[in-house]
Parts: sequence; structure tokens; C-alpha cells
Amino acid sequence: MASLFTKIITGEVPSYKVAEDENFIAFLDINPNSKGHTLCVPKQEIDKIFDMGEHLYLQLMQFSRKVAIALEKTVPCKRVGMAVVGLEVPHVHVHLIPLNNMDDMRFTKKIAMTSDEFQNLAKAISQNL
Repeated sequence: MASLFTKIITGEVPSYKVAEDENFIAFLDINPNSKGHTLCVPKQEIDKIFDMGEHLYLQLMQFSRKVAIALEKTVPCKRVGMAVVGLEVPHVHVHLIPLNNMDDMRFTKKIAMTSDEFQNLAKAISQNL
């Protein structure tokens, strides 16, 4: 069965897309730790990050770096943190989280945003790519 992220990639499930190329997609996390929390996902459905081939893994890191730089230009923060956890969706994904304090990196603290806020933020980040 296709993962939630595969359904986002195919357009079955809507998302707030930030970036996309032939191998990867980045979209805003709909349950964010902080404003701008973005997920970078390979289009190929792979469960664990270290099961990826080395070339694809390095490409994911390059893609994530590009998105993180745009994110930092868009969302006021001290830095953009990165985490790979992968327990909640069995599809590789890199979390990019704007940080102002260590609590922003905890996956127990979430913020609420409206659909308009998500749309405007996704557009703003995309424009900074």
C-alpha cells in the first residue's frame, strides 16, 4: 500500500509544496514544530534513509540544503535544524525545522496555522529558492 507521502507525491493527498525536482519533493509539515517546518522526501518510496543508495542519499542532502537555505531566508530563526526520524510515516523524509530555541526541535510541541498561512508560507519559501 502506498505511503501517505507517495499519495502526496501523486497528488492524491493535497500538500503545501515548497520545491520539487525529478527525484524529490518538499512540502510544509501540516503538524509543524515551528512555522516553516518542512519535509524533504524522495519520490521513490523507501522506508529507511540508510536503505537508500549512496547517490540518491547525497542528492537528498543537496536538495534538503537548498530548501533549508530558502527556508532560512523566509522564516526568521537562529538556524534551521535537521532531523531524520521516520517512525510516523514509512517513507524517508528529512525534517527541516526553523529554530529559535531547543524546544522547537522537540516533536511534542506543535503550532497551529491556518490554510492561508500555510499557502502564503509555501509560496514565500518557493520564491526564495
